Amino acid sequence: MIIDAHQHVWDLDRSPYRWLGPHVPQWNRTFTFEELKPHLVRNGVDATVLVQSDDHDGDTDLMLEVADRHPEVAAIVAYVPLDRPGVAAERLAQLRKDPRVVGIRNLIHDLPDPDWILRPDVDEGLGVLEQADVTFDYVAVLPRHLEHVPTLSERHPGLRIVIDHLAKPPIGEAEREPWWSLIAAAAENPRVYAKLSGLYPETWTRDSLQPFLDRALEVFGPERLMYGGDWPISTAAGGYDRVFTGLSDALSHLSDSDREHIYSTTARDFYRINPCA
Repeated sequence: MIIDAHQHVWDLDRSPYRWLGPHVPQWNRTFTFEELKPHLVRNGVDATVLVQSDDHDGDTDLMLEVADRHPEVAAIVAYVPLDRPGVAAERLAQLRKDPRVVGIRNLIHDLPDPDWILRPDVDEGLGVLEQADVTFDYVAVLPRHLEHVPTLSERHPGLRIVIDHLAKPPIGEAEREPWWSLIAAAAENPRVYAKLSGLYPETWTRDSLQPFLDRALEVFGPERLMYGGDWPISTAAGGYDRVFTGLSDALSHLSDSDREHIYSTTARDFYRINPCA
């Protein structure tokens, strides 16, 4: 069983998607699950995790509707406003009536304050997730974002965190620090996981990926790494098929057991996906 632990749909009529616009023409349109499905079939992907694309209830409602139509959607990472913990708790309780809602994400990387996640109101919101035993997808694109993971681990020892896109390692750049050290510090907490997703600049090769995949395997182990196609963002890096093949080639030296973790078991364990559901 292959699980794609990170992919999106969005509908420009359902949510503001303020991060979209003419400046990103490759993504500035509606993307449907129907468009993605042939890629999943072609690559043998059995199940997916839909991840929020906007800090807005309309985006979450859209994902729920898509999941109703497509049984391949095994889990949903939704949105609640972490900086409004009372509202977050109420909305989360409503969403959790649907067992497919397993986690929460906010578009932290789009906020001007790189320390937003440490604010007292947001910290209370993270406590809501911890108390409800739902996961937190953490979007870390700046070194400053990644620096905060040990602090979050200390404040919320029961919170299961997954770092999306491996915190955007400097693929193709000459300098590997500070990412190289910060990802190791983040991985010290055994409840912190990471996604092998969204790793691809527009120009990339297997050789440019390999050192960063090897570092992730070194600090997390395959038991805390999961595959994510990051479609449709991946359309800018050659498309779903190229990304899937590139990662498969880069991980081909691993044992069958290790690849099973990355492509299935880790996502099932972290998100508590029932493969028989």
